[in-house]
Amino acid sequence: MDNLAPAIHPPSGIGDNQPTHQEVLDWVHEVSMLTKPENIFWCDGSEKENAWLLEQAQAQGVVQKLNEEKLPGSYLHRSNPNDVARVEQFTLICTPTKEEAGPTNNWAEPAETYAKLNEMLKGAMEGRTMFVIPYIMGPPDSPLTKVGFEITDSIYVVLSMRIMTRMGTVAVERLEKSENGEWNRGVHSLLDVNPERRLICHFPQDNAIISVGSGYGGNVLLSKKCLALRIGSYLARQQGWLAEHMLILGVESPEGKKHYVAAAFPSACGKTNFAMLIPPARFEGWKITTIGDDIAWMQIGGDGRLYAVNPENGYFGVVPGTSYKSNPNAMKSIERDTLYTNVALTDDGDVWWEGKDGAPPTHAIDWRGNEWTPESKEKAAHPNSRFAVPMRNNPVLDPDVEKGEGVPISAIIFGGRRSDTMPLVFQAFDWEHGVYAGATMASETTAAATGAVGQVRRDPMAMLPFCGYNMGQYFKHWLKTGPRLKNPPLIFHVNWFRKGADGKFLWPGFGENMRVLKWMIDRCEGRGGANESPIGCVPRPEDLDIEGLKEVSPETMAELLSVKSDEWQKELEGQQKFFDTLGEDLPPEMNAQRDKVAARFGS
Repeated sequence: MDNLAPAIHPPSGIGDNQPTHQEVLDWVHEVSMLTKPENIFWCDGSEKENAWLLEQAQAQGVVQKLNEEKLPGSYLHRSNPNDVARVEQFTLICTPTKEEAGPTNNWAEPAETYAKLNEMLKGAMEGRTMFVIPYIMGPPDSPLTKVGFEITDSIYVVLSMRIMTRMGTVAVERLEKSENGEWNRGVHSLLDVNPERRLICHFPQDNAIISVGSGYGGNVLLSKKCLALRIGSYLARQQGWLAEHMLILGVESPEGKKHYVAAAFPSACGKTNFAMLIPPARFEGWKITTIGDDIAWMQIGGDGRLYAVNPENGYFGVVPGTSYKSNPNAMKSIERDTLYTNVALTDDGDVWWEGKDGAPPTHAIDWRGNEWTPESKEKAAHPNSRFAVPMRNNPVLDPDVEKGEGVPISAIIFGGRRSDTMPLVFQAFDWEHGVYAGATMASETTAAATGAVGQVRRDPMAMLPFCGYNMGQYFKHWLKTGPRLKNPPLIFHVNWFRKGADGKFLWPGFGENMRVLKWMIDRCEGRGGANESPIGCVPRPEDLDIEGLKEVSPETMAELLSVKSDEWQKELEGQQKFFDTLGEDLPPEMNAQRDKVAARFGS
């Protein structure tokens, strides 16, 4: 648990990998003078360092070693029960003006926020070790790769950052060779893990992040959502690329023809499952490979196509519901070298969570550290419990994952959780229409997420919590990117979650999503039929290969692909309400696209 562990004192040769970069040294000195740590530990990312830190973390009760035979090299961490998820209400964008942050972000004035944070950080690391973590986001030889340094007083953060980033000397060397000297400054302190003193603050114009009062991964692994998306999207707009909340997968036909696809889904919509999809038996010879399951950085290549890299080095996935049925490749990935957070511990040193294969254990220790049996009223694992695992563990990792220039993207997919309105799949008419489809994307809330079930929440491009600047300007950046592409990706929208009158899902999902993916690839290759509907090109039932899919009747297929005027009138009203919240920042093209859809419906 985040028990504010005391300082650790490493032997010679560990924790003393101090760089020579004067700007970094000056910044670390400045933060140390403010926070007053007992000592400073310079991380190098080596195996020797990691082994020693794991020993210290176990001795301090920060992690617990799991059964070495069942889960070799794996550990369990329990966070404070008040600190188990991202806190959007305390996540601030601190741009010089409120307009730059836009209406969808929580804005705070930079100077005032720096002053408030400095006050909170005064002496915050007394009696503790200050860790300095150099890391890069992106393949070592990619022009998109960014250097970051994170200061933290949490050993859990160090262990997690080693999994999730390329950490250590590779970052120091990259910064030394950098022509522009760009690097991200990140400061994190647990303080006393008090929810009332919890802030995650981004200063895009300074390429800086300060996080206090939390120990939860999404708030404290400053490489992830903070740099890769909030700061990343701001830099991407300035520098002419895209930083997106997207998985990247490769799909290869039996003939060896390969395409890459990027897809943006909000939480609880099957991103990791899709990124590691296993094709059904009907698609023997087809292969799906994973470039990334969460974040895509995309730039325009010399041939005018869009190329993507995964800036991360690992996966930070939600555990509950993960099983050999839902995601066999994820299960294989987390069989070793995994850092679990807030799952249940079985009596034989294994882990368990709701939705795991097999019967529940007769007894376990739950995520809070309490006794648990199947009769217990509380869940054994927290609904947002996590695994952090190196991407190297993924049995279907794409061989080009380290390619510096990235992989060429043939299609971009947007998709949310909708019980009605949205068909199984449709293709946008062109780039601008595709941006509109992404900008109006929405998902129905789940009880686990919000406590209010079924409310349609707009989440444009799945970036609502992660865009580091004005959302209207973000749409404009997308619109400007299209004309710069000689061969733009086709844009699609999917909905795996449509329900019938009985409230049950109409589409089986999981590996069967390959059938929809195959149609999209056919469209990329100039094949594959479709009907033109008011909302885009929708496949006819005969255009999808549903051979062997006995649970989907012709009537069900027709319902899955239906576009209903009455439902879309309500949808268009909801889109307009969202557009109105963006005010003058909304690009006129978005309202024009909405008007075209309404006109095609005859309204």
